[in-house]
Amino acid sequence: MMGSGHVVDHEVAALISAQSFSASPWTRQGAVILSHAGEHALGWTALGLLGAALDHEQRRPWLRATATVVGAHAVSVVAKRVARRHRPSDPRIQVLVATPSDWSFPSSHAASTTAAAVAYSRLLRRRWPLLSIPVMMTSRVIVGVHYPSDVLAGALIGVVMGRWVARTGPVSGS
Repeated sequence: MMGSGHVVDHEVAALISAQSFSASPWTRQGAVILSHAGEHALGWTALGLLGAALDHEQRRPWLRATATVVGAHAVSVVAKRVARRHRPSDPRIQVLVATPSDWSFPSSHAASTTAAAVAYSRLLRRRWPLLSIPVMMTSRVIVGVHYPSDVLAGALIGVVMGRWVARTGPVSGS
């Protein structure tokens, strides 16, 4: 069985590889922009509230979905405080953004993005919002603030929360 040191070594290697594959300034700048857009789930919350304002027939489902995005973010923040896993600190890793805390597990960006994508895609009756999940997950590794397992755990929280909101009531017209 692998010890935790070996796991961290593999995660550091994966993170360094991801950063080397994404060395383009455009890719890195895009990841930084996504990082700012996803901070504290504010962008996803704003989109959900916009959906509620524009889609009068589905106002309640939009508000429920938006609350789920906020809830996924909150669950991830609590989990960070419990897990207390430090962010990547290997000197070979370039950190491209500031973070509000020292804790990395799970990724709150991945949790809120996945919850939003799952819940909002159902309301929109379109799958394209789901594309935001791997994009945000990858961006968190590119900016050097999360290990791959951090974003996977965050996405898992988001899937569970996003699927949960889908089960709490039917979307009108579906």
